[in-house]
Amino acid sequence: MKRAMLWLLTVVLTVVVTLLVFFPAAWLGSIVEQRTGGRLTLGDAQGTLWRGSAFIGGAAGNNSPVTPLLPGRFSWKISPLALVGMVELQLENPEALLQPVTFHGGWSQWQLSPSALLLPAEGLAGLGAPLNTMAPSGTMRLSWTGLELVLANRQLSVEGRTTLEMTDMASRLSSIRPLGSYAMALDWHGQQAQLTLSSVKGPLLLSGRGSLNNGRLQFSGQAEAAQGYEETLANLLNLLGQRKPGFDRNVIALEFH
Repeated sequence: MKRAMLWLLTVVLTVVVTLLVFFPAAWLGSIVEQRTGGRLTLGDAQGTLWRGSAFIGGAAGNNSPVTPLLPGRFSWKISPLALVGMVELQLENPEALLQPVTFHGGWSQWQLSPSALLLPAEGLAGLGAPLNTMAPSGTMRLSWTGLELVLANRQLSVEGRTTLEMTDMASRLSSIRPLGSYAMALDWHGQQAQLTLSSVKGPLLLSGRGSLNNGRLQFSGQAEAAQGYEETLANLLNLLGQRKPGFDRNVIALEFH
């Protein structure tokens, strides 16, 4: 009986080790879908959990093909020491990442190395009105300093700064191209972040401040046309929101609560 139990435990341990060592990267797609509520998946995943590659795509239904959301393929290397709580991840994508990213730490505290990621401006439409009506296009880049992440009581805290650069943005609602270039900075302190939006150039001027607290956004800002563009941008401004009282020009209030 003892010999049979020992044999059974040996078989089970062998199967578990084999699965861990050769865990197919293709299985990660369903895990990503579950974690993102069905919004994202991994397309054409190759390799294993520890060393593989895939592209980031929108989760497709009804056996439809997965559409890439970001340029290029992401390749990763994960140290097997992650099994004992020593996380060491290396992520590369020459087409989307400014430089390779490293993610390392323990069970509840990690560090993310500085880098930048190219993003499709079309994805902004997914944030709802009025962006879905504007259908923005342009070049976007999300950059970040070294980030410190801590998980405590099922709450994730972040320390660092992220910046979203939006260059030569345009909209299907306006014949003026581009409408402008903008920068949005987020200063992270624990579970809160202070947000600042500013215009870099362009006929459509955007500005404002806000905060992100436990995933809830509060923002107060304004939109207006640069001198000489008041008439050509009047219709677009009216679609963005209500006119701000107390101004002698058409200044639109941008409020999100």
